[in-house]
Amino acid sequence: MAEVRVGVVDSGHALEQAGCVVAGQRFCLADDGLERLPLAADVLGHGSAVIQTVLSRAPQARFSVAQVFDGRGVTSPLQIAAALQWLGGQGVRVVNLSLGVRQDRPLLREAVAELVAAGVLVCASSPARGEPVFPAAYPGVVRVTGDARCGEGEWSWLGSAQADFGAAVRVAGQAGASLGCAAFCGHVAALLVERPGVSNEELLALMREGAVYKGIERRVSL
Repeated sequence: MAEVRVGVVDSGHALEQAGCVVAGQRFCLADDGLERLPLAADVLGHGSAVIQTVLSRAPQARFSVAQVFDGRGVTSPLQIAAALQWLGGQGVRVVNLSLGVRQDRPLLREAVAELVAAGVLVCASSPARGEPVFPAAYPGVVRVTGDARCGEGEWSWLGSAQADFGAAVRVAGQAGASLGCAAFCGHVAALLVERPGVSNEELLALMREGAVYKGIERRVSL
């Protein structure tokens, strides 16, 4: 079976997930800009939940992990942009961004555009209501939210002003658009294991065809 490399920009990974992590880098703010360090423990547990969500749907997935959150769950466009640039050199096929910032920053926009231009499928969480967030609102990014209608093996094609797709909203005691994005990336990775040569356009067409639900509904989660 083909191996699919997934880039995860989040809070790190659990110790027991180390066997499926092929590369890792931590990006921290410093007085003179940005500092790159080895991965630290995932004290938030969010990145670990994201990786487990992908693995539960695509056990063959292997991960390049970019750690951008501090112990308070705070990050910045500079850290996310640096993480995306690093992932561009890691050979990832899919990038999961279960995060969003309110500020549209040129360096973040450019980092996303470079990955999209290189053929990487970039998926980012997007709230089902409210103001858009970045990177989800950038051109070429697949916007994903949580959809309470979806079970573990299901996803929805929403095609709304807020999101393109939705997936299971509650995973391992955590919930929200961020876990919906991870679930969707897991479904995408599983499809790529079966069809490693498929293009992004063909891949998204297959995801639209395979969606159990089509169109929005009030129960789409925040």
